[in-house]
Amino acid sequence: MHTVGFIGLGAMGAPMAENVNGAGYPLIVYNRTRSRTEPFAERGERVADSPCEVAQASDVVIVMVTDDEALEAVLEGEEGILAGLTDGTIVLQMSTVTPAGTEAAAEAVRDVGGRYVDAPVSGTVGPAEEGTLTVLAAGPDDLLGEVEGILAAIGEPIVDCGAVGDGARMKLFVNLLLGDMMGAFAEALAFGTAQGLDYEGMLTVVEAGAVDSPLFSIKGENIAADDFEPRFPVDLQFKDLRYAVEEANDEGVPLPQTAAARETFSAARGMGHGGEDMAAVVKFFEQVAGLSVGDSSES
Repeated sequence: MHTVGFIGLGAMGAPMAENVNGAGYPLIVYNRTRSRTEPFAERGERVADSPCEVAQASDVVIVMVTDDEALEAVLEGEEGILAGLTDGTIVLQMSTVTPAGTEAAAEAVRDVGGRYVDAPVSGTVGPAEEGTLTVLAAGPDDLLGEVEGILAAIGEPIVDCGAVGDGARMKLFVNLLLGDMMGAFAEALAFGTAQGLDYEGMLTVVEAGAVDSPLFSIKGENIAADDFEPRFPVDLQFKDLRYAVEEANDEGVPLPQTAAARETFSAARGMGHGGEDMAAVVKFFEQVAGLSVGDSSES
């Protein structure tokens, strides 16, 4: 059975790593903030001092970091993954990055004899804990087959998206839609609140009709409970919308709704809500319009 290295133990990475270990794979972990490795050390898992050490000790190295810059940082340098890779080691890149970022990483890995799979995940902390993330896998069929058991420990379904880079493209596709939907939902709730509509009544109408979505049900309840614990933070949703707009600009595809959603999330970040859950985008409308969304007594 492959020894798996896991780099990046944030809100998503930590439960993903736990599920890989729970499936029986020997684990070695690394995180820039050392305290995040403590639960693994307490269970007897090996904690590395650098990405290089992870690569040296692993057959498969999973990377789950924030963005293109973070991916490059864990790959490059004397203590980076590339410095520790041996021939045939697989780098399983699961972060949300740009297609260009994952393609550049793949080339760098291959240049030192490694192999590469592009497999970001769709879902938030709950599915990460449950092992039910949607895995957007891209790469050669033989490699996808080799890491199938690891991917299955992290999520289901495993969607074959095509060649390296296409996993990143699929992730931007789904997160573009996610951000547009959340921005529109928050805007509609602000409108309804300003009109004096009952909050629970608005949620009932949404859930009973063609626009029903688990996103609206979950985030509607979170907003009502003033619960903005970051399952997927505003900062990361903004980053993904920015990536999507930039990619679309390169292809000459207009994304007017997504550009508007990006700016709404940007405004929420500017108001200090970047570390809160994406549902906190509603606070932009509250603060600008002087509303309290989620309060059924609002009139």
